[in-house]
Amino acid sequence: MSSSRNRFDDFFEDNRYTRLKNQLYNYQVRKRAIERELAAEPIRLVLEIGSGISPVMTKTNQIVYSELSLSACRVLKKLTGGGHHVAADATRLPFHSGAFSHVVCSEVLEHVRDDDAVLRELARVTAPNGTVILTVPHRECFFANDDRYVHHYRRYELRSIEFKLRQAGLEPGPVKKVLGPLEKLTMMAAVLVFETVARRRRGSGSGRGSGKLHTLYVLFNRVYAHVVRLDAWLMPRFLSSCVLVKAGKGSAVRPDQSGSPGAQ
Repeated sequence: MSSSRNRFDDFFEDNRYTRLKNQLYNYQVRKRAIERELAAEPIRLVLEIGSGISPVMTKTNQIVYSELSLSACRVLKKLTGGGHHVAADATRLPFHSGAFSHVVCSEVLEHVRDDDAVLRELARVTAPNGTVILTVPHRECFFANDDRYVHHYRRYELRSIEFKLRQAGLEPGPVKKVLGPLEKLTMMAAVLVFETVARRRRGSGSGRGSGKLHTLYVLFNRVYAHVVRLDAWLMPRFLSSCVLVKAGKGSAVRPDQSGSPGAQ
């Protein structure tokens, strides 16, 4: 990730934030989509870029987690039982060329000013015939308060991300819907509520949490994850708020012919 500060970095060592972040419905949906995409592939070694405290690859020990924040790396190392953890700038990765059979970069590019530099680095460290999997926020016209809150530089149109992949030396493959317009509206509303509550708490000096509220939060996110997956499946791709793009190094990734939910 870039050197610009994401305000979530302030909370990486807060156990309450960690629990809340890792239960969030849209994170769970992205994680499931990527794990399903890689389930049938022979994995030699995976690099996950910008893993933070919420990595999407957790079902393999053949993994290197890379994150700009040293604080996040320390926390993630405590949370995960395997893999390697490296604090690194995604625009200047400290890995040998062709070191990884798979590279995963989920919701990272939009936080980096020079996203082209990141894509060139992803292509460099991917082995010949290797695979890169991206998820990115979709549709420039969807840019709103939630994007500004987490310091997004941009959202993407498919034609732009596919062009950038080719410029970096990667061949775009299948595109899948991950999240739909309901998720976008939900996050816009959530940021408004969060900012309002935060202002009131600063004014009152109250910072207490509730165990019952946390339980309700977890249950809500588990149920809502199913709702937003259904929304993404039902809605046309041009309304997707998040898409998964699979790209190949040295040879094109074959298009998805399965016709499964979420396919093109």
